[in-house]
Formats: sequence, structure tokens, C-alpha cells
Amino acid sequence: MNEPILELRRVTKTYGTTAAVDGISVELSRGEFLSFLGPSGSGKTTTLQMIAGLVDPTSGEILLNGLPLNPLPPYRRNIGVVFQNYALFPHMTVEKNIAFPLEMRRISRVEIEQRLARVLSMVGLSGLGSRLPSQLSGGQQQRVALARAMVFEPPLLLMDEPLGALDKKLREQMQLEIKQLHRNLGMSIIYVTHDQEEALTMSSRIAVFNSGRIEQIGTPSDLYEHPRTRFVANFIGETNLFPGIISEIRTDHCAITGNGLELRARYTGGLKDESVFVAVRPERTLLRNVSQSPAPNENRVTGKVSEIVYLGRSRKYVVRAGDTDVTVVQQIGSRLDSNFAIGDTVAVDWKIEDATAVLETSSV
Repeated sequence: MNEPILELRRVTKTYGTTAAVDGISVELSRGEFLSFLGPSGSGKTTTLQMIAGLVDPTSGEILLNGLPLNPLPPYRRNIGVVFQNYALFPHMTVEKNIAFPLEMRRISRVEIEQRLARVLSMVGLSGLGSRLPSQLSGGQQQRVALARAMVFEPPLLLMDEPLGALDKKLREQMQLEIKQLHRNLGMSIIYVTHDQEEALTMSSRIAVFNSGRIEQIGTPSDLYEHPRTRFVANFIGETNLFPGIISEIRTDHCAITGNGLELRARYTGGLKDESVFVAVRPERTLLRNVSQSPAPNENRVTGKVSEIVYLGRSRKYVVRAGDTDVTVVQQIGSRLDSNFAIGDTVAVDWKIEDATAVLETSSV
């Protein structure tokens, strides 16, 4: 990573005795696409609003290009912001909406016209400059909001759930368009979302928020393949979790004992006798007849099939193993014994390296 364009140092926001944001520290590199991902009330939007200057931090520092932002009002921060509700001026045309931040900066009319033409082309709105927002679709209105935030070429672009009001197909289309714009322009972006797939699709890195704190920061593949906590493993994608305690620590893995099971998983931290969870993704498991023996490098739990869901290219099996529901995704045609029925006793196997021992909680 290159020198950060944005730094948050122990930033906190409290309302009375409640900490909406609890001492977070994070850096954004130039040209990076960083998503703030978390459930409602986790502190991600409040953090973005503090960067934009819409909310004052209770403590901590926010620096842009090495200079403190805290004393500056929003209009002097030179940061682009895109909101979920678009916030367009209904009485202004597309061109006037987009030109507004340029006019406020007293940019010459000639340059405004040049920038308008360029940005309208970038967001696929050429020829629609004379329309009012009410004459546009939801996706087109979002493109206007994006163009307005980009047209004055800010060093940083903040996006707060910008696609939340769109239907699934249009949202997926806009995700790819924003990702392409980011790649072509090299913008530095912070993107707030509660949608895990959206964050995985678009981001260079993801900061996972929980209860006002950041539990883990990493690339999409890091977070999916190597979660550090139960919350991260459970929030990003679908996962199976088996509680237990660390009974043995070896060089490359640890043994976990709990609920009558003895499992092995990648060792990512923790002490002997500490409580952890074994996390394994459904697509990394294999459904077998109990008569088949697991390989030496595999874990196994047994139970009865309680539900089967046909998903087209795959089937999802839910296996009741003691007090735990284990989800297995079988790839049709590429896995053995994929035609089990509800009530069948089966074995669920997975490789040691496909499981991770995660802690209850953590904060970076």
C-alpha cells in the first residue's frame, strides 16, 4: 500500500453514555476502494459522516493528505459524498445538478461545460442533461448523484448505501459500473454498505464493523477465507460454527473439543483451553455415507438430513448433528453421493485446512 490519503486515529463518537463509534483507527490508501461493512447501528455511517464533517467526533483525529479535518466545516473539506436518497435538486436539470459544486467553486463556464460533457459520458448520461430528476429512472438518478460528487475531482469520494434503493438487477449492474469507474479514474473511495456480496464484489479492502468497533480489516478473500472472529465468519457469507475449547496447539493447526466432538482447524491465535469456534464454509464440506471412512486430514460430524433445497447448479443440505444444524452445499455432478433424502443418516467431512479456529470477538 502507498502513503495513506486518509487516516482515522482513535476516533470516537458518543451520545450520552453510548459509544456509536468506539476508538477506531483505519487508513485509506490512494486509489483504494475501502468498504465499511456491518449491520445497522454498527457505526459505519456515523464514521463516514465524521469524515464528511456532518458529525463532530467526540475524540480522535481525522487527517486528509496529512492535514487535520476536524476544524474544517463540510464545504471546506473538498470531499465528494453520494447518499442513498440521491439528494438531487428536483427543480434543476441534470446538467445544473451536476454543475452546482463547480459553480460554488467559481469555475469558469468553459471549464464547466468541458467537465459536464466528460462526466456525463463517464456515467452513461450523455444526451440527458436537460432532463429533470423526475424524468429519470432510479438508476439514472443515482448516476447523476455520482457525477455530481465526481465532477469537481475531489481527492476522496464517500458513498453511503448509494444503491440501497435500487432493485437487485439494477444494483448489481451499478456495482460493476462503479467498480469500473474506480478502476479507470483511480479514485479513493470509502463505501458504506450492509450487503456482504456488494462489499465482496466491489472492494479492495473491507473493514467489518460491529458495535462501534472494527473487528477485522482485510481483502475480500482474506475475510472470507481467514476470518478472525465468530462475527466476521458469520456475517460475511454463510458458515458453519462449532463451539469448543482449544485442547491442543500444533505447528499448523489446533485441536478443538466441545459438544462431544473433536475437531481440527487452522490455528489463528488463542490460548490452550480458550473458547473458540470452528468455522467452515458450506461449499468446503462433503456429504458422504457413514460407511465411508474420512481421510486422515479430514474432520467429520454425523447427523440426519433435515432439509434439502434445490438451487439449480447445486443442492443445499441441512444436517442435524446433535444440537447443531450443519449446512452443506453439494455441487451437482462434481460431488459424491449427492442424492441423499430427508431422514438419511450421513457424514459431513471437510479438510483441516478448510476450517478456521475463530475467537468470539476482537478489535483491530
